[in-house]
Amino acid sequence: MNDQLLELVDELSRVGADAVQRGLALASGGNLSVRVPGADEFAITGAGTFLDRLTVDTYAVVDLEGRTTDPSSSVRPSSEWKLHQRTYRARPDVNCIIHLHPQYAVLLDALGHRVRFFTLDHAFYVKSIGRTDFYPNGSDELADTAALEAGNHNCIIMGHHGSSAIGPDIEMAYRRAVNMEQAAEATYRALLLGDTESEFPPEQWEKLHHD
Repeated sequence: MNDQLLELVDELSRVGADAVQRGLALASGGNLSVRVPGADEFAITGAGTFLDRLTVDTYAVVDLEGRTTDPSSSVRPSSEWKLHQRTYRARPDVNCIIHLHPQYAVLLDALGHRVRFFTLDHAFYVKSIGRTDFYPNGSDELADTAALEAGNHNCIIMGHHGSSAIGPDIEMAYRRAVNMEQAAEATYRALLLGDTESEFPPEQWEKLHHD
């Protein structure tokens, strides 16, 4: 890895630890990737790595054709590398992908409930949520459908599986991941109270994204 990518990997490793602490992922339940803007390769967490134990030695580097760029490395990329590769190819503006297994978002989706936005942060950072049906992890179907959804959304829920949040940098991708799960938890609590309609005012949402 060059110095720029090493610096980004260090930042992403801290995000992994924070995600586990917040309950957005358990152990190795998820995978993270980052690239230098404009680069044709990305660093991705290795197969089976715990997200709160990441170091520079737990990442693999993969190019946009799906080839590992250091064949001598003993680190195998996450089984979800295709999800990351195809999203980067679909969205040249994206430089970080946060794939986690957040419980509230996945539960609501499994029960057929839409995640609602309640706060300014939900509406501003998440904006909209795409979804895919369940496909086996690491499959072409999952990677392709998630990449298709990424064409219109920065946050995606994968049925009975997890979510992805993408952004131009690590900070924005993680802000989106955190706010999506917070919105999901708020939706869950609203449903427990019997509320099925409340959400951020639609007219304000339109103003927020079109001013």
